[in-house]
Amino acid sequence: MKHYFLAAILLLSLSGFAQQYKKADFKTLDAYLTFDVSHKKVMGKVKYTFDLLEKTDTITIDAHDMDYANVTINGKKAGFVDAPHALKLYKGYKKGKNTLEFDYTAQPKQTLYFVGEGDGLQIWTQGQGKYTSHWLPSFDDMNEKVIFNITIGYEPGFTVLSNGSAHTQSIIGDKNLYWHYKMQNPMSSYLVMLAIGKFDKKIEISQSGTPIHLYYRPEDLSKFEPTYRYSKQIFDFFEKEIGVQYAWGIYRQVPVLDFLYAGMENTTSTIFSQDYVVDNIGFNDRTYVNVNAHELAHQWFGDLITAKSGEHHWLQEGFATYYALLAEQELYGDNHFYYELYQMAERLQQASKTDTIPILNEKASSLSFYQKGAWALHVLREGVGHENFRKAVKAYLEKYAFKNVDTDDFLAEINKVSSYDTQSFKKRWLENPKFEVGEAIGLLQKNEFIQQYFAIGGLQDKPFEENQEMFTNIMESDAFWPLKEEVLFQLAEVPFDKKAVIVRAAMKTNNVKIRQAVARTVTTIPDEFFDEYKSLMKDESYITREIALNVLCTRFPEKIGEFLDVSDTWVGFNDKNLRILWLTFAYTTEGYRSDLKEIYYSELQEYASPKYESSIRQNALSNLMYIGKQDEVVLINLARATQHHKWQFAKFGRDNIRKLLKKEGYRDAFTAILPQLKDNERKRLEQLLVE
Repeated sequence: MKHYFLAAILLLSLSGFAQQYKKADFKTLDAYLTFDVSHKKVMGKVKYTFDLLEKTDTITIDAHDMDYANVTINGKKAGFVDAPHALKLYKGYKKGKNTLEFDYTAQPKQTLYFVGEGDGLQIWTQGQGKYTSHWLPSFDDMNEKVIFNITIGYEPGFTVLSNGSAHTQSIIGDKNLYWHYKMQNPMSSYLVMLAIGKFDKKIEISQSGTPIHLYYRPEDLSKFEPTYRYSKQIFDFFEKEIGVQYAWGIYRQVPVLDFLYAGMENTTSTIFSQDYVVDNIGFNDRTYVNVNAHELAHQWFGDLITAKSGEHHWLQEGFATYYALLAEQELYGDNHFYYELYQMAERLQQASKTDTIPILNEKASSLSFYQKGAWALHVLREGVGHENFRKAVKAYLEKYAFKNVDTDDFLAEINKVSSYDTQSFKKRWLENPKFEVGEAIGLLQKNEFIQQYFAIGGLQDKPFEENQEMFTNIMESDAFWPLKEEVLFQLAEVPFDKKAVIVRAAMKTNNVKIRQAVARTVTTIPDEFFDEYKSLMKDESYITREIALNVLCTRFPEKIGEFLDVSDTWVGFNDKNLRILWLTFAYTTEGYRSDLKEIYYSELQEYASPKYESSIRQNALSNLMYIGKQDEVVLINLARATQHHKWQFAKFGRDNIRKLLKKEGYRDAFTAILPQLKDNERKRLEQLLVE
């Protein structure tokens, strides 16, 4: 009874936990971690130092579903309660300096992921928000900043990454190689990371002398340059533009399999999605450049200074989004910069019709935090002048380095360099859920290309004949590619014979984007244009090739064999978009390589299995469902998808099971596979069956 009563008292004390850092200031963490891969467990020894600033009944460390042993404070047995989501200390600490030590074991349900197996195994974390406490006892409150020193033991042959500087050391009598990582300055817990896998690396050195370690899987060596293109230039640009040197001593980037998002800005070490590892052709369609710049910008905006609460989250995401645009402006020019701003404005204007939550609200949408935040900064930068904005940002970062900030802290620095009305700005852009369309248009029209783009957009309701000469002149000019793309989109419904001169001029530009627009908009292909359209299959673009193969096979079924013979070695992006499309056509086309049909179908089935990343599996499953066999292997893999750690893929699995259950015979087919599923997969499918 004593422990239950004590637990109740401790729960009551939680009302003051949001401000715990003001009473108990945690300084350093030394953690020693190993793994039980077969059971997806992490085992750790933890040593925290903290200063007790004022008396408190309870000190709480956030930790989800962990087992503890040998809990001591200052070398003596501590009084603690093992709560479901926290380790709560109630006895043993004193005013002033304290040392807390304990062992723990956790089997995280999220945040720490084990992907693949054998030599292909990767272990990685995604802690943004309040999630690091699922694998490492730490602090969900971003205001508690700690110097993290992490030692990780893992078998030799794998690369082990964490935050800070590192060296390796073999331990006698232990099969593991131990990697020791040390930080020099404090950070919030959500920025702690680890990544383990088979990686090689190359090192670049910034102009200021910072080593930039760029990791890749050995089999991706040929993709290294296009993947990391401009990395050093972006780093050097930020140090110059921001005016504050990179604070963390070393910077790493590592791609991992089945990452939850595009990237994550862990201090010193960005993790990003394998989908951004591209070859030279893929670079023309999908690049890591913007994600690269966004996550690097966070090393200043989010890592060096951190928002006090979710209400001020735009100070991280808005800044990172805007500075990534500034980096792209440096690389690609003003027209690109303004076109990206325009596209953001389009999305924001549309969203504002239903989105009633302003930026300064912890429940604001990602679109608001990221893109409206970036637009707000553009308005401010244009309003105060670029040099004044740069001075204010520099002062802001230097004043609050390694601390937490709110919006007024930033605006106060703007007020010191300009008489610009920041209160009016705050009301219009940060407290108002609407998007200020008129103000945005005025700023966009500073760019001549945008003026032309708006003018072209205004012609879409006029007869083609009135615009024909102008459109032809644009297509034959050196105008920025979105102008030409817009012309082609406006002509999508115009018969080919009327627009032939313009389309052929578009093809002759040899611009990947313009030719791709032709592929999208010319879907009725006359005989005289057939060879020219077919040439799109040779373009240096996996997206263009996919569009062209689809259109050609659909419009000219009698020539499918010809198209498939040309494309039978294509693979495409990381998700194998071209290979999976090819297999689908090859299998479903009557008379094409009939003796290989079952081999092609088996390859599709293989790509739908857990051996592959979710992007490949989803692509394969979509095509297998299009083929339409009531295939037990497909149904099992759909059921497996529902339990994937990547929520987008899990939703795909659930949604498609629901659709199939509406078709005749599928309820019995899904019921029949239940015994072949794991417990969690079976339970989820049973739930779907009774919905």
